[in-house]
Amino acid sequence: MVEIQGNMPPDPQKAEAEKDAAIKKSLDKIKNKIIVMSGKGGVGKTSTSVNLSIALANAGHKVGIMDVDLHGPDVPRILGIEGMPELNSNHKLSPIKYSENLSAISIESFTPGKDDAIIWRGPLKYAAIRQFIGDVDWGELDFFVIDSPPGTGDEPLTVAQMISDAKAIIVTTPQEVALADVRKSINFCKTVKMDIFGLIENMSGLSCPHCGEMIDLFGSGGGERTARETGIRFLGRIPFDPNVVACGDSGACYQEAHTSSAVTKTFVSVAEAVSKLLQ
Repeated sequence: MVEIQGNMPPDPQKAEAEKDAAIKKSLDKIKNKIIVMSGKGGVGKTSTSVNLSIALANAGHKVGIMDVDLHGPDVPRILGIEGMPELNSNHKLSPIKYSENLSAISIESFTPGKDDAIIWRGPLKYAAIRQFIGDVDWGELDFFVIDSPPGTGDEPLTVAQMISDAKAIIVTTPQEVALADVRKSINFCKTVKMDIFGLIENMSGLSCPHCGEMIDLFGSGGGERTARETGIRFLGRIPFDPNVVACGDSGACYQEAHTSSAVTKTFVSVAEAVSKLLQ
């Protein structure tokens, strides 16, 4: 008789069941899950995700932000956080702390070069998002904000299937070309039976730095009109402010640097609405 030495390979079904259990255990500690979506790129979705998370954290809530925009992960840069998540005593990854109430996880924190391309197909994306939930020690959270890539592809579909109680916040700019794609996001949510919490109109007007007159760079009111026509809660208009761009590029906190700005006030207002309606 031949004696077989060494460890037997793990049972794939058992390993998958253990991963499912870890995901459930992690999600059970999180009260509210919000996925921030957009129908198209370039509407300021990630800056909205980050600033909403900061506003919620500043209001005293425990917040985690998960960056599942795997091909364009910008959350660490906008937050100004660096380094790689460390393994804790529970053999889980600790999300990178931005503040006492806010922590984040992103694929960018694991790439050797910040300009390295993530060239993945669906199964690898699915596995990464599972790990971001099940292998990360998020702890007890009031809000879990998920920054999704534009469109209705693998990442938002994976989140919808994995986090059945997630609610969507859809970000758009006022012009029709963006609103046409937003309607696709709305239909996506209906198809996968995901509740839509509300819609935000971003880059809604620019205050002239010389005379103070409002300039509608991308039109005005399109997001609010779409929300009204589709029966979705309208969460507010966020004006265009060049300082948001400057702070995002430098990793500085816009809300700390511009506490009295219209943008900060709008994010505080949206965070209050989210807190009241979801708590």
